[in-house]
Amino acid sequence: MSATAMPHDSGGLQLQTIQNTSLDDARNVASAEQPTPLSRKVILKLLSSGFSFFVAGTIDGSLGPLIPYMLRSYNVGTSFISIIYAASFVGWLLAAAANSHMLQYLDTGAILAIGAVFQLISNVLRFWNPPFGLFATSFFICSMGMGVQDSHSNTFVSTVNGAHRWLGFIHAMYALGALVSPFVATPIASSMQSRWSMFYVFLVGLGVVNVVGVLVAFRGSIRILPKQASTSGDDNAPGRGREALSGMANTLRLRVVWILSLFFFFSLGVGITAGGWVVEYLVDVRHGKLSQVGYTPAGLYGGLFLGRLLLAEPTHRFGERRMILLYCVIILGLQLIFWLVPNIIANATALSLLGFFFGPLFPIGVSVGTKLFPNSVKASALGLVFVMAQAGGSLFPSITGFIASSAGVKVLQPILVGLIVAMGTSWILVPKVPNRSD
Repeated sequence: MSATAMPHDSGGLQLQTIQNTSLDDARNVASAEQPTPLSRKVILKLLSSGFSFFVAGTIDGSLGPLIPYMLRSYNVGTSFISIIYAASFVGWLLAAAANSHMLQYLDTGAILAIGAVFQLISNVLRFWNPPFGLFATSFFICSMGMGVQDSHSNTFVSTVNGAHRWLGFIHAMYALGALVSPFVATPIASSMQSRWSMFYVFLVGLGVVNVVGVLVAFRGSIRILPKQASTSGDDNAPGRGREALSGMANTLRLRVVWILSLFFFFSLGVGITAGGWVVEYLVDVRHGKLSQVGYTPAGLYGGLFLGRLLLAEPTHRFGERRMILLYCVIILGLQLIFWLVPNIIANATALSLLGFFFGPLFPIGVSVGTKLFPNSVKASALGLVFVMAQAGGSLFPSITGFIASSAGVKVLQPILVGLIVAMGTSWILVPKVPNRSD
């Protein structure tokens, strides 16, 4: 079942509505809550979704190792890197605002293709070492594409059998991309120095494969949706634009959306702040060599990858609420080790273990959200959750950059401790998942 074809929550359907539909439509309504069985076509779509997350991971995972080269190449301070994070946030915000409208006009494949093309364009703008203004703008374009593709890939994956496992898979692919990225970015940047931006040629190649993967896997849904006739016969029924606004309004009224968004706000703030600033921290505070510590984020993302693969099932079986709280406590302990033990090897080890226990937080949070959100607003609700996550992932690294410009990168550690505490506290506020047939 495609994400855009997802019907409204069956709890709100009345018998009269079913009687007014065709026999096929009634059957679709009756079976709408059943997970989509796995088939070759569905598995191909899952693999395409997983690869899109791999591409997103390589994009995000490269920023940390490249920040020192950006600072020196463009001759700017750490506060200027905050512009990149701010541009990324605006891109995610626009993607979230456009989600409801896109659902009214485009089928799933078309939406995913647009997101993939935007990411490809952004990397084409980067590899030739453009002026800083254009370079920062490319992050806006990239985040807009990621916001569109990631949201609807998550929505699609949440409809298949064993969704929690497949969500773990696609988010593990993100971590794998972030793991691979430093091993490609650091050698290119350290050997070419002034031509460090040539790393983005690698991302252009991945972007082409991403676009082709979407066009092949979702070829049956790459289309503009025809305007549906009103079943009530009312010629004055609201248009698609008004329906999109109504759907967004319904999403904004849901308390659970804002509570879960708060958790993601702090969660992604932890992950991106740690991954983005750890290299500069180890160089400036721990006095490590840039060519060596540039690989450190790979330990974080390697832990993320293994955590999402290995912890998804036990987290699901032993209960998401208690397990996520346990992970938050362990993460806090590892962060304190990272802060208080002045040894680069110990820091890298603690960061890798932190990534392992941090890994399942995002996919399990998405899985919980898909069970708490009504089906009628699931795509737009996930889009809002992701933009709030990206808000944290943009805001806190930006704050770190601004403070570090005057107080030094050592402020990274107390900021991370505060974010981890806030993340665990916000998870306590998330409602319990009710027993639902889907």
